[in-house]
Amino acid sequence: MSLFSKKKPDIPRRRQSGIANVPERATESSLDERYAFRRNRTITGSASSQVATTNESSAQLKSSRVQVHELAQQRRRIGGMLAFVVGGIIVLASLVTQFTAEEIVRTSDVTQKLDPIYAQAVDSYLARQPIERLRFLLREDALNEYVQSIAPEVATIHIDGFAGLGKSLFIVEMRRPIAGWSIRGTQQYVDISGVSFAKNHHTRPLVQIIDNSGIQVEVGQAVASNQFLGFVGRVVGLSNAQQHTVTQVVIPQDTTRQVELRIKDVSYPVKLSVDRPAGEQIEDMTKSIAWLNSRGVVPQYLDVRVSGRAYYR
Repeated sequence: MSLFSKKKPDIPRRRQSGIANVPERATESSLDERYAFRRNRTITGSASSQVATTNESSAQLKSSRVQVHELAQQRRRIGGMLAFVVGGIIVLASLVTQFTAEEIVRTSDVTQKLDPIYAQAVDSYLARQPIERLRFLLREDALNEYVQSIAPEVATIHIDGFAGLGKSLFIVEMRRPIAGWSIRGTQQYVDISGVSFAKNHHTRPLVQIIDNSGIQVEVGQAVASNQFLGFVGRVVGLSNAQQHTVTQVVIPQDTTRQVELRIKDVSYPVKLSVDRPAGEQIEDMTKSIAWLNSRGVVPQYLDVRVSGRAYYR
């Protein structure tokens, strides 16, 4: 052995054991194998409420806090769906109760059974306006106008609410005539508002129009215009308001623009013109009758056809 050979330095045992245990650098394949998922061995999450994991909400073993949170979310989802279903049922039920599939038409002041024509008229209107089968969308003004065009004897018609599943109640008020006119078997009536109609549902009016005009009426020709009948209606109504009860309305010969009123407790007729406002003539008539009675004058007739003047003979 050479005296001059280099001697390896003595390394303490403590340091030798540390150097021997230094692991080699891990490779990618070794890392994959080391941290590979192994069935029934890898458990995500923790049973302790004090230990949190990075993916605790989706772990197989969930904490009490996560379970309570998920239950609260589930209750909210179920509650929202239940509220939606209940709301839908309420909306559908309200629409069903508001829907008019069948019309029941009644009246409060007529004892006899109503003709089906009124229910048919309402149904015809709703067929033209199907959206108005929902009661809260019904336009009563348009309904009145349509029904009156078919049945002029109807004064008003209005809906009175629910009458059964899919049924709605309609109340009809009929016009009350204040004068009647019969000519060649055709009877017409007029109410206090001046509207003429042919079908009367009330008692026969006391005032009758006597037609002495002698005008021939052809088949299909109107017996009288609505303007004339309206004038008669207003005259009778205003006279009754002034305590002068009209018993007859006479149309003089060869004219349809004048009328003569026969008034109860007044022995002479009063001449009026259709072309002059009814209110002004009735006012002049009332003043003239009072003036004649105060002086004991009984004329053959009283003429108030001229505005601001009254003639008698």
